[in-house]
Amino acid sequence: MDFSFTADQQSVRDAVLDYCTSRFPDRYWLDRDREGVFPHDFHKSMAEAGWLGIAMPEEVGGSGLGITEAAIMMQAVAESGGGMTAASSIHGPVFSMQPVALFGTEEQQQRMIPPVLGGDDLICFAVTEPDAGLDTTRLRTRAERREGGYLVNGEKIWISVAQEARKMMLLARTTPLEEVERKTEGLSLFFTDLDRDKVEIRRIPKMGRHAVDSNLLFFSDLWIPEEDRIGAEGEGFRMILHGLNPERILLAAEAVGLGRAALRHASRYARERVVFDRPIGQNQGIQHPLAKCWAQLEAANLMVMKAATLFDDGVECGVEANAGKYLAAEAGFEACHTAMLTLGGMGYAQEYHVERYLREILIPRTAPVSPHMILNFLAEKVLDLPKSY
Repeated sequence: MDFSFTADQQSVRDAVLDYCTSRFPDRYWLDRDREGVFPHDFHKSMAEAGWLGIAMPEEVGGSGLGITEAAIMMQAVAESGGGMTAASSIHGPVFSMQPVALFGTEEQQQRMIPPVLGGDDLICFAVTEPDAGLDTTRLRTRAERREGGYLVNGEKIWISVAQEARKMMLLARTTPLEEVERKTEGLSLFFTDLDRDKVEIRRIPKMGRHAVDSNLLFFSDLWIPEEDRIGAEGEGFRMILHGLNPERILLAAEAVGLGRAALRHASRYARERVVFDRPIGQNQGIQHPLAKCWAQLEAANLMVMKAATLFDDGVECGVEANAGKYLAAEAGFEACHTAMLTLGGMGYAQEYHVERYLREILIPRTAPVSPHMILNFLAEKVLDLPKSY
């Protein structure tokens, strides 16, 4: 049992943290948040440096490393001060292409993956629907079989980067729910062009992460050629499952990173802010909450890295991935909230950054699965309690 990084893993952390902090400081992310403009230069820079392919096979231009290294990288990105804005701008390429790498043909892998890793193709991940939520098997977006491909009609919601994306990973129903034996059947996965003539994209105004858009998508006879279907027709749900645990692991790592960024700002302020002739950080009323947050973040991080290690070892890690996501999101939220309280009134000012962190930490606390659903899952799988949903 070894809780330390390997030399290569430590190198990944150090290199990414230095790269991001030196090239994209806090002011850069504050400006992107105010302007609501996608960080194209950050995305392109990370692509050119080779980081987007950290967990992709070497045969398609990746580094051939694991989800553990990807989690370390994404944590450093968030910790650098970029938070969820930076992480979300590159999150998709890091994990969303896993179904293509695992189930795509060699032709699909060579055609689809390198442009994403190189930064030429921005992608969005179109799964969630307004009326289905986490009940993925109830998706209504329909891909009807036609000669040589499929016609797609339906709706998706909370789709990130759709305003900028050229490509889309889409999960749609190819066989009606009432015609399949098991509700997990009849869903198919596609990686295809995002044709704006056939897909209406409506931005959702939201609380935080203004630079990375979230959207409603309305499909009207979108044509998808058969060669853009990943794997066998009707097997899409099974393929998506392979990405759920990595997604939770990466979001959890980002939440820890964002929490660390908040603590860094709060601790510096507490050292420098003098009231009654002494730095406020000398007061235990300031020290103890910050120290508690540090301990909670580091404990959560252990579960996150355990889940990543299990995944890379090919061991079932659903419990650990979900537990890590729950713990990291809660600890990250507490750290960001405590940081804002530490700064007092200045914590409410944008120029000190922690108010942005507090808005952004609500993303991993809520998505891609709510804390309540995670607790339901853990109660069933770990405590052997009856399924509640």
